Amino acid sequence: MTETQDRRAVPRIELVERPAARVRGLREVHLLDLSPLGAQIEHLDLFRLGAFCALDLPPPCGALGLSAKVIWCAVIGRKRKLGGDSRLIARTGLRFTTLTEAQRAAIADSLRHFAAASKTGSRR
Repeated sequence: MTETQDRRAVPRIELVERPAARVRGLREVHLLDLSPLGAQIEHLDLFRLGAFCALDLPPPCGALGLSAKVIWCAVIGRKRKLGGDSRLIARTGLRFTTLTEAQRAAIADSLRHFAAASKTGSRR
C-alpha cells in the first residue's frame, strides 16, 4: 500500500470550468468536482460541519436538486470588497444523502457529460 493512495470510495470528475451552482436558500457556489456520492464546492464564508443542505446543480445536470451533508469545510483565502471589507473564501465537501434512483441516474449522466467535456477540453 502506498502513502499517496486515494481515500475516496469512488472516482470524482474535476470540473475545470467551475460552473455556478446553488445551495438552496443560502448562496451561490462554484462546483469544483462531482462524484456519485458527493461534490466539492467553493464559496464565500463557512458552512457548519454536519449541516444538511440542498445543492442545486447547474445544467447539463438538468437543474438537479440533491440533499447533502457538510463533511468538511476549509478556508482557502479572503476576497476583498470595495470599501476595504473582506470575506472568507472556503471549500466544502458534501456527501449526498437519500438519493432516488432517478437522481442517481441523473448524476451518472452528468458525470459522463463532464468527463467527455474534460477530454475535449484537454485536446485543445
